[in-house]
Amino acid sequence: MKNIVLFFLLLSTSIGHAQMLFKPDRVFDGTAVHANWVVLVEGDMIRYAGPPTELKIPQGTREIPLKNMTLMPGIIEGHSHLLLHPYNETDWNDQVLKESPVERAIRGTVHAKNTLMAGITTVRDLGSEGAGYADVSLKKTIDQGIIPGPRMLVAGPAIVATGAYGPKGFHDGVSVPLGAEPVSGVDEAIATVRRQLGNGADFIKIYADYRWGAGEPSQPTFLPNEIEAMVSAATSAGRYVVAHASTPEGMHRAIMGGVETIEHGDGGTTEIFTLMKQRGVALCPTLAAGDAIARYGGWKKGNGMEPDRITAKKASFKLALDSGVSIVFGGDVGVFSHGENFREMELMVDYGMSPLEVLKSATSINAKVFHLKHLGKLEKDYFADIIAVSGDPTKDITALREVKLVVKNGVMYKNDVEN
Repeated sequence: MKNIVLFFLLLSTSIGHAQMLFKPDRVFDGTAVHANWVVLVEGDMIRYAGPPTELKIPQGTREIPLKNMTLMPGIIEGHSHLLLHPYNETDWNDQVLKESPVERAIRGTVHAKNTLMAGITTVRDLGSEGAGYADVSLKKTIDQGIIPGPRMLVAGPAIVATGAYGPKGFHDGVSVPLGAEPVSGVDEAIATVRRQLGNGADFIKIYADYRWGAGEPSQPTFLPNEIEAMVSAATSAGRYVVAHASTPEGMHRAIMGGVETIEHGDGGTTEIFTLMKQRGVALCPTLAAGDAIARYGGWKKGNGMEPDRITAKKASFKLALDSGVSIVFGGDVGVFSHGENFREMELMVDYGMSPLEVLKSATSINAKVFHLKHLGKLEKDYFADIIAVSGDPTKDITALREVKLVVKNGVMYKNDVEN
């Protein structure tokens, strides 16, 4: 109850201050770090970001000093499942089969708040995983101010080739809910894309490869013309398509078919990543999901042999970095706890990126790749999505573990910096 009261107190207090001037030690504006900068917010917009000497402070402005802190844009999470919770709590099959969409939506409201309080002001949610269009409804309640949470871009049920997705293992007389919507053939694929967009999906997610049988390696699912048809149907409606893909052939079909991001990309090769760069397709590597699953299997980092999947993932990620392909920050959150999105950023650094490049990926690059205008930067006439952390995350990415201040659309949802 105390937390709920505090939340609404902070909300009402922030609404009462139409103008806020943030005065941190440093500002990361989405591309670079600046010392001795201030950021002025009026309503839901940033009106100034730069040296204080060039700003005339409006009367009545609330000044917020942020000593020893870095001010930066709100983080944009590229691969989340707000309707899932960690697999070491309940495995994926049981979440789909035994937890109703109502229960999962209720859980999703908690996940949304935890995500926002961790400094994630926007998420791209990559499929409801058997919960229908509950993600669309979750987004609506956030947008209407009914519950606190990040902006959401939602995929709805996602699309998979008939027979390729689970839960599986039942005889042909048993019907079970599936984690995605199955289709076969060009006509059915087009109709499904249009129906999902009509039901509120912001973009389309497809599974370009998957395991056809238990314990088998992934194989391509859709034929090239099916992928091309779904992309054409989506783009003609002003939307785009992303692809779960981990095999070279699945990735190749998705890239050539016109998707905008590849999710996971575990089996990517130099040739595949080079092709992605040439065609402007970004990679969302979801490092933290693989790390979490390995830990659930008993691996303790730094203790004993590294699992093969972790070694292989490090190698493919290095190939991606060397190719120059755009890297999207996104951890496949839901496999692990919502609000611990920082785990992906820390692994991106561990696997070879600099902290500054990781922060760019999580802000301005994600905003560009996801077509989010006026987000991802601290710049005049951008939306006031702003967070503050102690220390300097461009030097130590673990600073993102302790977010002290969260502002979304000019509303302060978290304030651990003022008495």
